[in-house]
Amino acid sequence: MLRISNHYVSKIVFFLLFVEVLVLVGAAYAGAAVRFLDGGDAGVRPHLDHFFMSAVAFAVAIVFSMSAMGLYQLNFSEGLRNPFFLKLMPSFAMGFVILTLVFYVAPELYFGRGMLIMVFAIAAAGILAARIIFFKTSELRFLESRIIFLGGGPLAKECSDLAVENTSYHRYDIAGFISMPSEECCVPTSRLLKVRDGESLATLAAAHNVEEIVVSVQNRRAGFPIKELLDCKLQGIKVTDAATFFERESCQIRVDSLQPSWLVFGGGFDQSFIRTFMKRSFDLVCSGMILLATFPVMVLTAALIYLEDRSPIFYQQERVGKDGNTFKVLKFRSMRNDAEKGGKPQWAAQNDPRVTRVGNFIRKTRIDELPQILNVFKGEMSFVGPRPERPYFVEQLIEVVPFYNVRHSIKPGITGWAQVRYGYGASADDALQKLQYDLYYVKNNSLFLDILILIDTLKVVLFRSGR
Repeated sequence: MLRISNHYVSKIVFFLLFVEVLVLVGAAYAGAAVRFLDGGDAGVRPHLDHFFMSAVAFAVAIVFSMSAMGLYQLNFSEGLRNPFFLKLMPSFAMGFVILTLVFYVAPELYFGRGMLIMVFAIAAAGILAARIIFFKTSELRFLESRIIFLGGGPLAKECSDLAVENTSYHRYDIAGFISMPSEECCVPTSRLLKVRDGESLATLAAAHNVEEIVVSVQNRRAGFPIKELLDCKLQGIKVTDAATFFERESCQIRVDSLQPSWLVFGGGFDQSFIRTFMKRSFDLVCSGMILLATFPVMVLTAALIYLEDRSPIFYQQERVGKDGNTFKVLKFRSMRNDAEKGGKPQWAAQNDPRVTRVGNFIRKTRIDELPQILNVFKGEMSFVGPRPERPYFVEQLIEVVPFYNVRHSIKPGITGWAQVRYGYGASADDALQKLQYDLYYVKNNSLFLDILILIDTLKVVLFRSGR
């Protein structure tokens, strides 16, 4: 795993992305070479000084489109089956639209219609070849990481299940488990490794070619081998605790067995002036661009809401923001006027019967969230952050969900990490799952992660999934 701006990124995905960027830039130069050898696009020759930037713009547009289509969420069991082919062509079409806008804004980057067709054809062939080679190579065992779990109880089993199930980005080869006398064994006895007399933990790890030891023991008092773990680390073997392993593999912060000291002494939670300035700038730029691009859609939505269920068009509701302060969130109304006739707040759910026909569509496409851009301009919200909740539910969740108030240390957002990674939440259990994603964002938030969430939000809108 790589860590870029506090966010964990799969080495496999990063390597694939790097290779495909090279393929796309190379396709631009190859297309130019073929076109010029044919004597075509002679009028483009004066712009060759800008051609590298044109090639980079082409690569960025295609990579952004492929990311929005979910082509970097890998599934090694499927390989290059239908989903890849069904999404590759639409991603190229989206890339063409983005390039058209780029060429309109910066005409000096334009490299000719005939050449562009050639570049797209070469790029498509190159991407297909790169993916075929990549998935064939991914079957080799040298891409797997050998790990040992220190512990054999419930926490170790949960960690190992996560390592086995989470094969989209990483592949693990579990060498075995080292059971501790202070816990009940919950893993198969055939997978237990025994440290023989006179043998150290480092020796055992070296004998099994282990690269990482995951400390998955809940009780670290009696008989905990802290000195042996230090020896392992000094010999180049990575030592990771269970909380960090969960954070890395699931992009969540697990709260049911989390020690507060892990949050206190761990990294992250950047609230510096530079981060605050960059986030506010990102909020204003993104919100301004989206307001300009979606204004006609917002006008049409307002008209349709009025035709179906009359006024009011907008829906204002009290929500809890940064530092527990309340504010009025603004949304397009998606439910009937009598949605909460009894006066008692209710959880919003998927396929909620209170939702109107227009409301059902605008909720799935997130159009109902667009008026919150005004909340962003007012400084009450960010473009990316934990979704704001109603005070009525916040009071309940604080009582039953550990660390729930931590999510109020930053501004809430129109979209967020929990929204693109988890579906509708209609209970305290769902709130716990979403909180674990929110805590990950609060701890590791950065401009890089904001951009990734923006891309994932576009994917959610395109495929009408998530919340």
